[in-house]
Amino acid sequence: MTSRPVRIGVQIQPQHADYKAIRRAAAEAEDIGADILFNWDHFYPLYGEPEGLHFECWTMLAAWAEQTSRVEIGALVSCNSYRNPELLADMARTVDHIGDGRLILGIGSGWFEKDYQEYGYEFGTAGGRLDDLAEALPRIESRLAKLNPPPTRKIPVLIGGGGEKKTLRLVAKHADIWHSFGDAETVERKTGILREHCAAVGRDASEIEISAGVGGKPAEKGQALLDLGVTLFTVGTGGPDYDFSELRDWVAWRDQVNG
Repeated sequence: MTSRPVRIGVQIQPQHADYKAIRRAAAEAEDIGADILFNWDHFYPLYGEPEGLHFECWTMLAAWAEQTSRVEIGALVSCNSYRNPELLADMARTVDHIGDGRLILGIGSGWFEKDYQEYGYEFGTAGGRLDDLAEALPRIESRLAKLNPPPTRKIPVLIGGGGEKKTLRLVAKHADIWHSFGDAETVERKTGILREHCAAVGRDASEIEISAGVGGKPAEKGQALLDLGVTLFTVGTGGPDYDFSELRDWVAWRDQVNG
């Protein structure tokens, strides 16, 4: 069990919608009571019409930082391959200031090959992209420490992915939040491996918040994941008509659990 309060995130997927609809969705999600608004870092839709409407991640986060006032914001997740690490650090610091300290720096190694092909990035291999992420994270940390003005706070780093040898070791070394995927059995196994990595690098595993992507009704999986230490639960919704029925259910469950 954990002493952290339960938090609810929503990923407003920036696909198949015009920006007016995305802006309205962000406002509605904040009004419903979401704790965090996420988008994602892709250049094309991940499902539906492959050439459908789509918008870029970080310019959107800057707009959300101005539009919203309470929720934290971030990418679930930003692709390390698409930006120089020093540039990404500066972008994160800037959005952090725009939003008065509400940015979460979500990052991962990347996987969507169409993005790479269409925008001229080298796709390489999954292992190579993870090695690039391992090199980038200390550079991001170093640049954040040099920027003037500095970030308004220690920007939380969220790392997404479940690779047991490389990704979870990076989580143990660098992350404040680990975003996981899968059912309770999978989360239980991987959190055990994460604790082993934390022990190996001399870190207290309880410092890392555990996040999970969820769907459906909270009664079906919420308590099982909570019992495993998950405290951040994130639902997703895509355009053109953003449906927040699941978000409402999970926010109500959060309020019940947190008392």
